[in-house]
Amino acid sequence: MHLSTIQTRALSDLMRLVANATDGDELRERMALPMLDLLRADTYVSMVWDGERQRFGRTTALNMSEENLRSWDDYFHFVDPLTYPMMQRRKPTLATQVLCQRDLSRTEFFNDFLRRDRMYWGVNVYFYDQERCVGDVRIWRNRERGNFDTGEIEILNLVEPAITAALSRLGWKETAPVSEVSESAEATLQREGRLSKREAEVAWLVSCGCPDKEIQSRLGLEYPTVRFHLSNAFKKLRVTNRAALVGRVRVLLAHQEHGGAQTALAMPVAPTEDIVAPSALYATSAT
Repeated sequence: MHLSTIQTRALSDLMRLVANATDGDELRERMALPMLDLLRADTYVSMVWDGERQRFGRTTALNMSEENLRSWDDYFHFVDPLTYPMMQRRKPTLATQVLCQRDLSRTEFFNDFLRRDRMYWGVNVYFYDQERCVGDVRIWRNRERGNFDTGEIEILNLVEPAITAALSRLGWKETAPVSEVSESAEATLQREGRLSKREAEVAWLVSCGCPDKEIQSRLGLEYPTVRFHLSNAFKKLRVTNRAALVGRVRVLLAHQEHGGAQTALAMPVAPTEDIVAPSALYATSAT
């Protein structure tokens, strides 16, 4: 099994998260980015099976619309030909091991659910503590990437015991203690999202509602430079538009507010000559 530099870093990040986790829900949410990098994938979903209610819940996802997630819970889990057979296997399983791609592509589940978020090739793993399923991950690729291979199944087999042990140990806490230590929002984004200083500044200003021209003014950058850093932040945080970026930034900052160092949410100060009216913070970005 050969890992690229990106995969090696992602594996290290994932194991660090597992070792340092203090809450099961937060762990599943924070695994999204390293899991996607590790498996060279596009969409991440994680749920927890509630044996008493006989349904999944505590859903977290990256690069899947909330509307589509709700539609699975409301309807598509009734016609889902993959999830329950994959769950019964209790080991990392490709979607094509349950149903060949040709047959899957003819189903309502594929055409009205999976295709909405460009989910074509899938692999699921369910984490079992004896007879209790303590969580899962469902990873999907766009069609262009091709199916997962045996090496990626080996990776999931490698990390599965550690994730299972962590989720079993942690359970589900509602809150975690907050440290009195504070750090800037930009510093949190650098650490949690692996952004550069400028990428973190740009991402934070976008989340505050600043259009690109305002960011250019506040940071003293050329307009193409702002767009360059914004594009890099999109790639590193696995988002494709400003709304998704805002959501991802809020998630990363929320982790720090509820566990670990407290984040100081202060807007970067613009140079005196570049200060503009607060209403400009909510203007539509120029593209």
